[in-house]
Amino acid sequence: MGAVRRGPGRTRPRRVVLASLALLTVAGGLAGCSASDDDGGSAQPPARPPSSGAASSAPTSAGARPGGDAGDPGAGASDLAKAAEDLARASGGPTSDIAPRDGEVLGGDMSWPQCPVGTGIPQKQGKGLPYPLPDAEYVVLGLTNGPGFTPNPCLADQVQWAKTNQVLVAAYSVSSFPSAAQLEEFGGDGPYDATDRLDRLRNVGYQQARFNIATMGRVGLVSPIVWIDIEPVPLFEWSSDLRANAAVIEGVARGYVDAGFDIGVYSTPALYRRVVGGLRLGGVPEWRAAGQTSREEARRRCGDDWSIQGGRAVMGQWVEQQRDRNLTCPGIAADLGRYFHRFK
Repeated sequence: MGAVRRGPGRTRPRRVVLASLALLTVAGGLAGCSASDDDGGSAQPPARPPSSGAASSAPTSAGARPGGDAGDPGAGASDLAKAAEDLARASGGPTSDIAPRDGEVLGGDMSWPQCPVGTGIPQKQGKGLPYPLPDAEYVVLGLTNGPGFTPNPCLADQVQWAKTNQVLVAAYSVSSFPSAAQLEEFGGDGPYDATDRLDRLRNVGYQQARFNIATMGRVGLVSPIVWIDIEPVPLFEWSSDLRANAAVIEGVARGYVDAGFDIGVYSTPALYRRVVGGLRLGGVPEWRAAGQTSREEARRRCGDDWSIQGGRAVMGQWVEQQRDRNLTCPGIAADLGRYFHRFK
């Protein structure tokens, strides 16, 4: 059984198809912490000096589905993936023109909760939550409006905010268990044998990734890595079959890797086990949540005792002042270009 390793120390050549992932099912753990969904105020981006010549983002329709067969990203998304892979190339030093740093670097993340009230799908409407604080030097942008196959309705505006405020960017996506209709629509469309139920679920996961890549291409978001958010999704619950849930994530992971992206995992050890049991992703990088705690607790999540699936700790996240805040783990600031993109 093989596993993909994308990130620090990888030796796998570019665009190699993801090998079969080892799947060891274990009992689910207790629920951990995740980002806050509290309502609060209108989204007011912090004042910062705009950059000169900031490019504008193309508008996107909240209900639009990417064109082509099963959300095929098309040529534009292929170019995007190639650019992201070039940024993430492995070498002895920094992988981009982002200068190496010492110590901790602060950032944030945002997605549909920062959208205006009333936008988005009925179950996940924007909350108008505040944008990252001025001390954020990077932002991880959510591609989905909660579950798979639903684009973040204001992603284009958030990309433009990142450009205007000259912050580094990366991308994350929430994965979810398919509905019966989605399994019917996408289960036979992908690289897996459609005669087997688990493979049909892998195909659906694969198409969730392709859908998100198309979303990135449509708004001009470039990221060397896509973080796969693996946790319970309120109102879009995972199944009680951990092997079936893991099959979806296997397909999601392969979808990004086949397109040339690095992948990482966002979760906590308990939430991860609760959804996919003992699924091994080959020790890909980890972004570890600490919930509504503190910067100190987020820093502790960088330690080995908070490992999710054996990967390197890249960021710790905590919730403060209605914002998801992040810090880089030790050693990460020396090569930020491996995990973030800087718009020119």
